[in-house]
Amino acid sequence: MRLWRRASAVLKDQNSIWIASLSRRTALRNPDIESAVIKATNHDEFSIDVKNTDRVFKWVRLSTCHVKPLFWSISHRMEKTRSWVVALKGLILMHGVINCNVQAVQKIGRLPFDLSDFKDGHSDPGKTWTHNAFIREYYAFLDQKSIIIYQNLEERKGQKMGSIMKELLLLQKLQGLLDLLLRIKPKSNAARVPLVLDAMDGIIIEIFDIYSKICRGIAIILVNIYSAKKAEATMALELVHKAKYQGDELSLYIEFCQQIGVVNALEFPMVEKVPEEGVQELEQIINELSESDEKSSVNQSDTAIVVIDSETANQEKDAKKTTIITDKWEKFEEDLMIVSQQNPFATSLITPVLHSKTNNQEQLPDLISF
Repeated sequence: MRLWRRASAVLKDQNSIWIASLSRRTALRNPDIESAVIKATNHDEFSIDVKNTDRVFKWVRLSTCHVKPLFWSISHRMEKTRSWVVALKGLILMHGVINCNVQAVQKIGRLPFDLSDFKDGHSDPGKTWTHNAFIREYYAFLDQKSIIIYQNLEERKGQKMGSIMKELLLLQKLQGLLDLLLRIKPKSNAARVPLVLDAMDGIIIEIFDIYSKICRGIAIILVNIYSAKKAEATMALELVHKAKYQGDELSLYIEFCQQIGVVNALEFPMVEKVPEEGVQELEQIINELSESDEKSSVNQSDTAIVVIDSETANQEKDAKKTTIITDKWEKFEEDLMIVSQQNPFATSLITPVLHSKTNNQEQLPDLISF
């Protein structure tokens, strides 16, 4: 029965390639790109076509005129399929396209297809429910990441926002992405197959990149916390608490991935966690900012000389505290820089073919970018 299914899948792919070859070349359709997408997302769950996957990435980087035909080809393939293998390979391919750092791709916003309610239609639902869940969670992350990339592109064009608030909002988005990433994992032993483990290798790289950016962003913001307003400092504290919680969740996630055999999880550096002393000092600062606001409102009727003296005293007091908290967060930032310099994934792949077979020796390009 399994042999029959595999033979049937090969025939489906060959038929799709033949039909694509007969299509006319237009602004939306390119037979060569369609064929490469079909081959890169074939029904074979035991191998990955690295050659055609790489061809797709090269087309995207070569010219923006290839972007529309590529999106049409991937969308057409994803909307028609009821195979979890094709759907997962399509998401892996789309993940690579999004990370190619091409502006025409960054402008798409939401993904041009919807797998939020995907269900495999070729196998027993009792066996494929975990694959379905994995695909839906993977899709949710990619869709949200694509939206955020577009939003950031638009904000850079015209929005004039304070630098600290801008960084805080970006951190909030990154933490949301990390939440989505930590949901992506096999729910049962049935899903721990080579293709899923390949996808997990790419997820690990993405997690390392995003969590590193979150920690670096928090360190930079908190070093300069005294230039922030009370609302910004309060928001910073919320983000720091969330980062602390996510650090604990990430440690458990990496441990789980190591247990199921995700190769990149074995190389994941020690998770840098937010220093507890720094969090307590930040809470102290916010409380004192509140007290300072109350005192300043009471003393508004005082003379200018008194106000100047009060401000001078507060500045001297703040300078001392800034030195204390800055030392701790700068040390945190230095630790992060060391981890970044020792990044084990600097030359890694979104799908380093370590579990699945390949039909060639070419490698995929590095896809860490945001």
